[in-house]
Amino acid sequence: MKITNKTAACLLPAIIATVQENKAYLSEIDGLIGDGDHGINMSKGFTLCQEKLEGTDYTFSDGLMTLSDTLMEDIGGSMGPLYGVFFFEISLACEEEIDAAVFEKMLEGGLTGIQDITPAKPGDKTLLDTLVPAVESYSSALTKGKDFKIALVAMKTGAKSGWESTKDMIAKLGRSSRLGERSRGILDAGATSCYLILKTIADELEGLLS
Repeated sequence: MKITNKTAACLLPAIIATVQENKAYLSEIDGLIGDGDHGINMSKGFTLCQEKLEGTDYTFSDGLMTLSDTLMEDIGGSMGPLYGVFFFEISLACEEEIDAAVFEKMLEGGLTGIQDITPAKPGDKTLLDTLVPAVESYSSALTKGKDFKIALVAMKTGAKSGWESTKDMIAKLGRSSRLGERSRGILDAGATSCYLILKTIADELEGLLS
């Protein structure tokens, strides 16, 4: 059960559309305890990437590299570098054929890339609260002998659980950390965008593997 790097290129437009469609929602959440610009900045970066890719012939890894460059160079805040490194490492780990094991390496590469540039850890109310359980759930499914599609479902379940858990956390990093207890009761914007992106990737891959 696998797909080619070229076939997976269709994931890029889907990921971009998800971010664009949730621009207002992400900024609304961010505005409750942060700067309120998460959705604006993310949509700006992903839309710029869309414009760069328009009319070109690219593979999934090519598109991810363009997205990475765009996020690191053209959007502000902390999310640009974090997501930029995430997509850069996923692109590097991508192979001509993507099966369950290759996708695991891609996820792990993206996670490690983020962990290398941020002091954040699970429980700090950041995107890692979505990403870590997503990757762990995916890998656990493979360890139990599940196939690619079932592992993707597990990844979505882990991502959703992790994302929802940020609502009850107190922010430990960034502007929202200054609110202390007042940051509890609100979902983290970065964890939310991470969940939406991972869910889109999993949904699209499941469709391609059908």
